[in-house]
Amino acid sequence: MKEKIQKFGGAMFTPVMLFSFSGIILALTIIFMNPMIMGNIAQPNTLWFKIWDIVSSGFWTVFNNLELLFVIALPIGLANKSLARISMESFVIYTSFNYFTGSILKYFGKNLGVNFNQEAVTGSGLKMIGGIKTLDTGIVGSIVVALMVVYLHDHLFDKKVPDWLAMFNGSSLVVFIGMLVSIPLAAIFCVVWPQFQRGMSYLQNFFVESGGFGVWCYALLERLLLPTGLHHLLTQPFSYGPVIVNEGLTTYWLNHLVAFSKSTKTLAQLAPGMAFKLYGQNKVFAAPGVAAALYVTSKPENKKKSAAILIPAALSAVVGGITEPLEFTFLFVAPVLYVIYAILCATLTLAMYLIGLRGDFTSGIISWLAKNWIPLWPTHHQEYILQIFVGLIFTLIFFLVFWFVIIKFDFKTPGRQDSGETKLFTKKEYKAKKAQDGESSSEAEKPKNEFQAKAIDALEGLGGKDNIVSVTNCATRLRVTVKDPSIVAPDGYFTDHGALGVVRKNDNIQVIIGVSVPQVKDEFDKLI
Repeated sequence: MKEKIQKFGGAMFTPVMLFSFSGIILALTIIFMNPMIMGNIAQPNTLWFKIWDIVSSGFWTVFNNLELLFVIALPIGLANKSLARISMESFVIYTSFNYFTGSILKYFGKNLGVNFNQEAVTGSGLKMIGGIKTLDTGIVGSIVVALMVVYLHDHLFDKKVPDWLAMFNGSSLVVFIGMLVSIPLAAIFCVVWPQFQRGMSYLQNFFVESGGFGVWCYALLERLLLPTGLHHLLTQPFSYGPVIVNEGLTTYWLNHLVAFSKSTKTLAQLAPGMAFKLYGQNKVFAAPGVAAALYVTSKPENKKKSAAILIPAALSAVVGGITEPLEFTFLFVAPVLYVIYAILCATLTLAMYLIGLRGDFTSGIISWLAKNWIPLWPTHHQEYILQIFVGLIFTLIFFLVFWFVIIKFDFKTPGRQDSGETKLFTKKEYKAKKAQDGESSSEAEKPKNEFQAKAIDALEGLGGKDNIVSVTNCATRLRVTVKDPSIVAPDGYFTDHGALGVVRKNDNIQVIIGVSVPQVKDEFDKLI
C-alpha cells in the first residue's frame, strides 16, 4: 500500500513540475504591469503594459487549466502500459464527466441546492472547465476521474473482444466503458460536492482560527513526511485544491498580488490563509546553517571533500528550493538529526507566522523575489525586513544546534566517517565485477545524452532490467522496486556516477538524481 501511495505522490509531480516556472514568469509580469513599481510606463494604456499583458495571458495557461493538466498528466505516472494513449482516454472521459455533471445540474440543480443559472465565477461553486459549465471540483474531480481511467485502462486496454466488435478494441473500449461509468460518478458528485463545498468553508475557518499551533503542526508534518515521499499529499490540496480557498493558495496569491501591492493593510489581514505557504523558510535560512555545521564538524582532512558536497547542496536549497540533496546527506546516517531539523523548521515557520508574515514562500530565493519581495516591497517591506532578521537568527540557531548535537553524540555525518570504514566500489571495479559474473554491460553502447548515461548507470547499479519490478519518480528521485535487493550496487556506486544519494527500504530503492529525474526516468523506461 505504501508503495502505491508513493507512486501516486510521484505521479502528482508530473503536472506540478510545470508550476514553478509559470508562477515565476507570472509574478514578473505582475511586477512589470504595476505602476507603483514601474511608474507611468506601466499604465494600462501604454505599449509596455499591453506587451506584458499579452505575455501574462499565455503563462496563465497552467493555472487556468489545472483540472485538465492533472487529468492528462496523472495517468502517465500511474498506468502500466500505453502511456500516450491513456492521456487521450483520460481527457475524453473527463470531458464527458463534466458534460454529464453540467446536464444533471441543468435539470436537477435546484433540488440539489445548486443554482446552475448563475455565472460560473469564483465562489459560485461552478466553473468553466474546457468550455463546459460544470461543478467547481478543482483537482479533486480530475484526480478521481484519472484514477478511474487508470484502473479501466490497465484492465481493459489489452482485452480481446469478438471480431465483430473489433472497433471497441483498446482505447475505444476504455473510453466507452469510462463514459458509461462517468454518468453515475457525475451524479454522485452532484449530490456530494455541494455539501463538500460548504464543509470547506468551515474547514477554512478552522485552519485560520487554529492559529500558530495549526501552522506549526502543518510545517512539522511537511518535513517529517519528506523521506517517505508522502509530503506532497499533505501540501498539494492546500496549494492547488480547495482546502483554504476554492482555486488553491498558489493561484489565489498570484490573482491578488496586484491588489495586495496597493494595500497598506498587513499581509496577515490581507491573506490569512497564506500562512500555510510559509513552510519553505528552511530552504533559505536553515540550509546555510546546517551546511556550515556539517562542514565545521567534519575532520580537517575531509573539509575540502565536505565543502564540495555541501556548498552545491546549500546553493540548490537557497536558490532553487531543492533541499533533498542537503537533507539526505545527514538523514540516513543520523535520523535523530532529521527529527531535530524538522522541529526547528516548524518552529521557524511558526516564528514567521507570529511576526505577521504571509505569502508564497515554498521555494527558493528566486521565487521569493518574484512572488513576494519585489512586487510587495513598497507597501510591505516592514514584514520582509523582519522576516530576514528573524530568518538569520534561525540560521545561527540551526548552526549551533547541529554543531552541538553532532559533536555531543559523535554522529558520523559526511566528513566525520572513520577512514576505511566503508569500502565503495569505483566504476571500474563494478564493471569488472559484472564482467566476472558473466553479465552484459551497457557501456558498449555510447550514451546519446547525459540523461541516457545516467539511466544506464542507474539500471546497472540496480541489477539490470531483469531485477526491475516497477519504476516511477517524484521531483528528484527515481523510485524503483527490485526483485533482489542483494544484487543492487553499494551506495558509493551510485554517487560515483553522479547520484546525490540512495534511500533503501527492503526492495524499494530510491536513487536521488536531482531535478533532471523526469528525463532520466524516460530513458530508464526505454532501457527496460
